[in-house]
Amino acid sequence: MTKQQRPIHVIAKEIRNDWKKIYFGALPYLDAMYDIDSINEKYGDDSAKSIVTYFLCNATSWRGEVAREIKKELNQLIK
Repeated sequence: MTKQQRPIHVIAKEIRNDWKKIYFGALPYLDAMYDIDSINEKYGDDSAKSIVTYFLCNATSWRGEVAREIKKELNQLIK
C-alpha cells in the first residue's frame, strides 16, 4: 500500500507557517503552490512539477526539522 500524497496547497500552507522569512526567490513558487492540488496539474503554462522544483531550488535557506521533512516529501513528489 502506498502512502497517501498530501495536496500541494496543504504543504504550501505548512511551509508558510514554518518559514518566517521566506526568501524572495521562493515566494512566487510558494504562492503558485497554493493553487495546486496534485503534482500532475498545470499552473498556467508550467507544470506543477516545475513549480515545485523551482521552489526547492530557491528554498535552500529554509532550514530545520520541518524544512527537512517537507523538502523530502516534495522531492518524492517530483521523482
